[in-house]
Amino acid sequence: MIDRSLFSLPGIRAALAQLAAINAALGALAVAQAWALALAISRLWAGGALASSLVPATVFLACYVLRQATRTLQDSRMERYAGERAGELRRNLLERIYDEGPALVQKTGSGGISALALEGISQVETYLELILPKMVGVVAIPVVILIAIFATDWTSGIIALACYPITVLYMVMLGKTAQERAARRHAEFMRLSNHFIDSLRGIETLRLFGRSRAHAGRIYSVSERFREATMKTIAVATLSSAVLDLIATFGLAGIAILLGFRLSDGEVALLPALFVLIMVPDYFAPLRAFASDFHASLDGKNALAAITGVVSGARAHSTNRSSGTAADADPSQASVDDDFSWGPRSTLELSGVCYSYDSGQRALSDISIVLRGGMRVGLVGLSGAGKSTLASLLAGFIAPSAGGIRLDGAAVSNLCSQGWRHQVAYIPQAPYIFHATLAQNIAFYRPDATREQIEDAARAMGLMDLVGDLPQGLHTVIGEAGRPLSGGESHRVALARAFLDPSRRVLILDEPTAHLDIETEMELKETLLPLFSDRLVVFATHRLHWVDQMDLVLVMESGRLVQAGSPAHLKGTQGYLALAGAINGSETETHHA
Repeated sequence: MIDRSLFSLPGIRAALAQLAAINAALGALAVAQAWALALAISRLWAGGALASSLVPATVFLACYVLRQATRTLQDSRMERYAGERAGELRRNLLERIYDEGPALVQKTGSGGISALALEGISQVETYLELILPKMVGVVAIPVVILIAIFATDWTSGIIALACYPITVLYMVMLGKTAQERAARRHAEFMRLSNHFIDSLRGIETLRLFGRSRAHAGRIYSVSERFREATMKTIAVATLSSAVLDLIATFGLAGIAILLGFRLSDGEVALLPALFVLIMVPDYFAPLRAFASDFHASLDGKNALAAITGVVSGARAHSTNRSSGTAADADPSQASVDDDFSWGPRSTLELSGVCYSYDSGQRALSDISIVLRGGMRVGLVGLSGAGKSTLASLLAGFIAPSAGGIRLDGAAVSNLCSQGWRHQVAYIPQAPYIFHATLAQNIAFYRPDATREQIEDAARAMGLMDLVGDLPQGLHTVIGEAGRPLSGGESHRVALARAFLDPSRRVLILDEPTAHLDIETEMELKETLLPLFSDRLVVFATHRLHWVDQMDLVLVMESGRLVQAGSPAHLKGTQGYLALAGAINGSETETHHA
């Protein structure tokens, strides 16, 4: 029932201490309110004047107002705390996504990662807002009220105390069932998210090969599994709420019946009987509220576990990778120093570098290259040639499984370290646009950037027309659930990020114009070329008009480096001409299709 991972959150002890004090005060106010109401009613029942009940009635109203104010204070405190924790989780998750890059997205699924980064964080925030006050209230408030019941009538106290563990036991049993149902629902949701993203990406291909109707059936099947999992979770939640209400009703009925008999026999006076009877609903209320909110917050609990798993798993994986180029890496090889800075005389040498997937399939074989200073390097080849894998390795997202790397003459185990990544600006085919303002998206690498610096970056990358069209300019929320951007606009935002941080002297672009039409690509090219100045540029592409802007062109095929040289040298070779013919033929077929 209690999520132990909550106790590892930053600031949780202070938050729980505040909640304990607040809920103890709520319990005391509930006791005072019940006593005032019972006193007012008993005086009127005894034939007293209406004026004799004014003071108790005033106390009752004052306690009611104080209880509402205390709950408001509690909600405000929890909203602030949950917002802070959700913000930290979002930053940690996005840092891990940035650090791991394609490797993490490929492992978890782009739809699953998107769901966690967007909806998952919101679910965690709601979870913390709901469950923490209820978790403390289910202990603090009943204890205070139970003490008051025992002090007034020990018989009623025994009945109330006996009902409490029965209710808790039933909640634990139902909680396990609900957790299993919710976990299945969360798994189906992640599967549905990944399936949806994959379907969007491949919709043109499905239509091209006439498979859209068959795929629609699979979409329906995945959606139905998610619907069934959701309905089963709702059924458990509805059943548990009904049974808990029944247990609380039996407890209240038992106390009321005994009080009625004893009141008739003269064993107990009206005032204490009313006082106990009024307090019993408040005694069971925290348990019932916890049970109802427990089911409502299970999505947040699962999202918290998933996000924590991604963050901690990615950290562990990153630590393992940085320990060597492979499982048996030479311990004498160091990682890149945190204060490393790429300069005009810097060199990066790869010797016999290989990379294999977890399945054992080799993606890169015997790559040997030397990159220097402000060199512009083009990676060209057909789809599946290994360009993206090599770009990911150079960006520090993956570590080689074999081979050696030397940086400025010193052997390093791999490039998966902060010292290297702080030098790299990476722009993929589809740059990620965060659910944040345009200014925050541009300032991703430099969150401390001033408004003037962000505006300069936006102006340099041709974004001012977009800024003028947005209702709140740079402060307009974009991305998921915000204002959508076109492909060209998304790439300009990614370029503005790189422009805003001149300390990143290594620019790696992985097919950044693959999904753009030729007109948009040419407009983007004019913006992009000035960004190449004084940087090491690695540009993976199958659009050969970029070759003329490169100093060195690497031709790849099936994970191997088959040709290397200057554009002028390669353009006359048979291999390059064959590649150009294959690429042009492929693009022509795609255009006609």
